[in-house]
Amino acid sequence: MSESPAARLQKLFEGHRLTPTQRRIAHCMVRGAAEVPFLSSVELAELAGVSQPSVTRFAVALGFDGYPALRRHLREVAPAERAADGEEDAYNEYQQAVQGEIENLRQLSAMLADPAPVQEAGRLLAGSRPLPVLGLRAASSQARGFAYFAAKVHPDVRLLDEGGSMLADRIDAAAGAGASALLCFALPRHPKEVAEALEHARGAGLTVVTVADSAFAPVARHSDLLIPAPVGTGLAFDTACAPMLLGRVLLESMADALPDAQARLEAFDARAAARGLFVE
Repeated sequence: MSESPAARLQKLFEGHRLTPTQRRIAHCMVRGAAEVPFLSSVELAELAGVSQPSVTRFAVALGFDGYPALRRHLREVAPAERAADGEEDAYNEYQQAVQGEIENLRQLSAMLADPAPVQEAGRLLAGSRPLPVLGLRAASSQARGFAYFAAKVHPDVRLLDEGGSMLADRIDAAAGAGASALLCFALPRHPKEVAEALEHARGAGLTVVTVADSAFAPVARHSDLLIPAPVGTGLAFDTACAPMLLGRVLLESMADALPDAQARLEAFDARAAARGLFVE
């Protein structure tokens, strides 16, 4: 499978130490990979919510003489044709949101062509006893869904979906009980306390595995292994099909690394049948 424009852009930014403003520009470019090669520096600045000089400095930080040189490079390494006139207008706003999510899933599929990061994450999560799973605000449903299914194959999963002063205590308790890793789901808008919790977790000796909307998300510098999955922004509230699917992929990888996962699933099914939990 050929790489998507977004995946090629991602590689362009890797290895560069970017400021928060520059990460914001990079994030914006990855999310709009199909359009970015056609934008002026002023248009990109407006799209990213930064100043035009910031876009110029960003291009220089990547090793280009200026934004025009970066844009020429983008048209070579991340070619993408604009939709034909009227093609995008053929969809209503709800269909456009769905089309955007389909593209996000394509990006996720292209990223998963290299399974090594997911396999490494699965190994880390399987080896942690207990396994804390963090997700606050918009990401709480992702964390809760992962924790629900993970508990069927992992012996000790601890959901952390509430912030406040006790969050650090619960992380400390997990570390004290033997946890070696923490899984975090981090989605926009990124709560400050998530970054603080990850920093605390690493200070407690935990390896932080993060699912975030971008490799340039604010939580990146607090993560040991970050696997990106883009969110949709076509509606009033972001949609998160790709992060949810990536969570299920991580579940699969973790289960593969747990020698007794199948036995646990069969035992659960037997108990569920005996209790009549589900309607046949």
